[in-house]
Amino acid sequence: MARPYTERFTAVMEKLASSVGDTENAPRLLAGTGADKVHLLLVLTSERGLCGGFNANIAKLAKSHAADLLAHGKTLKIVTVGKKGRDALKRDYGRYFVDHVDLSHVKRLGYGDAQAIAMNILNRFDADEFDVAALFFARFENVVSQIPTMQQIIPADMGGADRAADTGNFYDYEPDEQAILADLLPRGVATAIFSALLENGASEQGARMSAMDNATRNAGEMIDKLTIQYNRSRQAVITNELIEIISGAEAL
Repeated sequence: MARPYTERFTAVMEKLASSVGDTENAPRLLAGTGADKVHLLLVLTSERGLCGGFNANIAKLAKSHAADLLAHGKTLKIVTVGKKGRDALKRDYGRYFVDHVDLSHVKRLGYGDAQAIAMNILNRFDADEFDVAALFFARFENVVSQIPTMQQIIPADMGGADRAADTGNFYDYEPDEQAILADLLPRGVATAIFSALLENGASEQGARMSAMDNATRNAGEMIDKLTIQYNRSRQAVITNELIEIISGAEAL
């Protein structure tokens, strides 16, 4: 249910962004800092394991992007959400950690949780701690398919702005576009994080169901193999005993 809201929210921002363009009054969250030196990676994973390759695939994508950034001389900062992502990245990229968000106490994710994470990121951006922020999570397709995804959230990636500008529709805004965007863009960051948390939540449960189904099937196959091995061993022992008894009787 969050997907349609996120899509419509993004469409509204794209229309506004197409009106503002690259003007001097464009909000900083849209225009960026004018630099591309410091990159912040916000990596979302689960707090628990036993969900197959769900966490490993997200961490692998984040590691690949981090390695590429470092190879191009960029400065790297990492914020992790979820224990498994922190553990997966700590060995190779622990020195780039700047914060960790623990959601192990949260029973049901809400918008407030995403808003708190977003405020953390936005405060760092306002303090000029980074130039670009990217979000890493798994997009839910179905129970057996969860796609590791990277999404740029700062500056806002208005990839559809050109399409929105070509629709031939014109809008008058009150207040003006800059004022509306200044209010919507921070909400857009929180909305993107909330949507990613929900996608992760569904992906985690789907991956866990699939992993437990595979584990149950593998355990069943192992039990069958061990049962056959046990029966063969037992039969061999009985056969040997019978041979010894018959051999002894013949000797008498």
